[in-house]
Amino acid sequence: MKGPESEVLGPLRGHDFASVEDRIGGIVLARKAPRAWTAGIAVALLLLLGFLYGTTYLLAVGVGIWGVNAPVGWGFAIINFVWWIGIGHAGTLISAILLLLRQPWRTSINRLAEAMTLFAVACAATFPALHLGRPWLFYWLVPYPDTMGLWPQFRSPLVWDIFAVSTYGIVSLLFWFVGLVPDLAAMRDRARGRAARMAFGVLAMGWRGSAEHWRSYETAYLLLAGLATPLVVSVHTVVSFDFAVSVIPGWHSTIFPPYFVAGAIFSGFGMVLCLVIPLRRLYRLEDFITDKHLDAMAKLLLASGLIVAYGYGMEAFMAWYGGGTYEVYAQTNRFRGPYAPTYWSLLVCNVLVPQLLWSRRVRRAAWALFAISLIVLAGMWLERFVIVVTSLHRDFLPSSWGMYAPTRWDWVLLVGSLGLFGALMFVFVRLLPMISIFEVRASLPQAHVERGREGGQ
Repeated sequence: MKGPESEVLGPLRGHDFASVEDRIGGIVLARKAPRAWTAGIAVALLLLLGFLYGTTYLLAVGVGIWGVNAPVGWGFAIINFVWWIGIGHAGTLISAILLLLRQPWRTSINRLAEAMTLFAVACAATFPALHLGRPWLFYWLVPYPDTMGLWPQFRSPLVWDIFAVSTYGIVSLLFWFVGLVPDLAAMRDRARGRAARMAFGVLAMGWRGSAEHWRSYETAYLLLAGLATPLVVSVHTVVSFDFAVSVIPGWHSTIFPPYFVAGAIFSGFGMVLCLVIPLRRLYRLEDFITDKHLDAMAKLLLASGLIVAYGYGMEAFMAWYGGGTYEVYAQTNRFRGPYAPTYWSLLVCNVLVPQLLWSRRVRRAAWALFAISLIVLAGMWLERFVIVVTSLHRDFLPSSWGMYAPTRWDWVLLVGSLGLFGALMFVFVRLLPMISIFEVRASLPQAHVERGREGGQ
């Protein structure tokens, strides 16, 4: 049988339904985790401990421990927030949009990408709350009934973020969990321990695989995919409004919404590749996550990178073409100012390095692709640093100019958030199937034969 499914699956043609369930489910049901997993989660928990220590010290002392100052009121907290939210976008793109477009190659990576979305949103949500100065009053941003008559300023994009990010997180969580239900039932039936059977049984919500269950499941999954699809565009568009609706030179630009969305997908696919490649090697999943999967993700990484590069060019061109004194200076300051090395570094990371992906050999070389993805993630973080800092440290009045330098506590929270993300990801890989069992089985050649027989009847 030839077709798009068989072309993508490749080595899976030698598997049957039982072997797929054994390979993927066995990772979760194994008595002992690999040593590499144990070492990885130990490092992640150590970094998470640093994050908790830094957060505790911040609550006790205040945001003065950060490098923020009078001209640069936004620092690492907002940079990290935008960076983490962007990383979460690739999961929804792979799961929802590629599902609606009937792309079969998504089946081996969508579960991992969906989990990445949830954990990235969790990391992102911590930084705006900490940036408030009084994080315990974060609920003031929510329009709850208030006897004191204090209501949020709905014309502020900072309040819009509350609605956008919370909606995105809830829909992504529902989409991820609904997709897990058939696999949770499979784990329930295969688990040996009583506690494991009970835990998987509760989460499976009585799934028995009947025709009615599958019909309800497919309807719910498709509806959630339709809801999640516009969120890919809307959430980071709202995040870009934090900057674009202001009058600060370097921020006040109509290109920011599509520019931010493309950058989010760009960094998100970079993180997906950084997760998929080591896990593929660690658990020997080359039969499920093939070189063709890596090739497809690399092509999307290249395509989104070209859009980001176009955004850089148009941002500089419109500043020059508009002729505004302040806009021209803001762009020139990025080229030749005190933060110029950061700006040119991000161009190297986000524009030059991804051009290697034009080569098919590079796209299918796992560790070369892993290195490029790490460089892209670093470059996208530098981009957010340039957007936030270089536009703030040179205001309209030279008398209010200043410099920004992060403190060790800024770095502790940034590195610690990586520990939070890593710890959540390691726990997920150990406790739940990282690859969708039922979707991979549905893509096997024998599944298509069965469908053909059913259609003939």
